[in-house]
Amino acid sequence: MLASRIYEQKLRQRSAEKQRLHAEQPENAWGSQIRSYVLHPYQMVKDARTQHQTGKAQAVLDGDLDGFLKANIEHTAIAEPL
Repeated sequence: MLASRIYEQKLRQRSAEKQRLHAEQPENAWGSQIRSYVLHPYQMVKDARTQHQTGKAQAVLDGDLDGFLKANIEHTAIAEPL
């Protein structure tokens, strides 16, 4: 009997934690995207967090994210010093 009550309490705690995490998530709305892609009339990809941008949109769409990864690492290192 005691084990079943402990189990039920753990289930309630997990459920409350899931609800708390879900409530903290920002809504996916227009303008909340991390990266914006412009393909016409010119090509540009811009990261809203790091302000890194490139004119090689097709390369980024093909998976060339090295510039964005480097900019994110640098941005994170500046924002959170050791």
